[in-house]
Amino acid sequence: MLGSESGPVRHEVLTWADVDRLIDILIPQIRAVGSSDGMIMITRGGVIPGGMLSEALGIYHLLTAAVDFPAKASVGLMALPTFIQFPDTALITDRKLLLVDDVWGSGRTSISVRERVIAAGGRPSTCVLHYNPHRSLFTREQPTFYGAVTDAFIVYPWEVDRGLRNIGMGVPEAN
Repeated sequence: MLGSESGPVRHEVLTWADVDRLIDILIPQIRAVGSSDGMIMITRGGVIPGGMLSEALGIYHLLTAAVDFPAKASVGLMALPTFIQFPDTALITDRKLLLVDDVWGSGRTSISVRERVIAAGGRPSTCVLHYNPHRSLFTREQPTFYGAVTDAFIVYPWEVDRGLRNIGMGVPEAN
């Protein structure tokens, strides 16, 4: 698959063991700043890492947010988000919330959810498995917590079939 003018996009296919290692990297970072009152998992990518982190950190107040950005080329990356699903303000106000997604690419999704949580009176911190500073539209922003920095297109184990088909690769054979 070709990337931008800078050349082909590198792809990285992760295993469940890779994801476990990333979760193990995130846990002490998150614990170092104290407990959270709850978590907002950003769908769909944040559901599985959010579940893993909530179990490990003992977070039981779990919420979801679904954000969509128009795919129109004329609007580009500056399109405003549409919140398909977002927790009621009463569930956010005065709570320290961990916002979880799989990857921070452009940063639009995490920033949009973070800003809406702040507007509702919550105190958010952002958390992703992978941070791609090369793609981020926010040069002065980054996730509060991240497991790894990358410049690759990441395919997580829960999306292997879908992810590999979309990049013109076959599903890896089992050993």
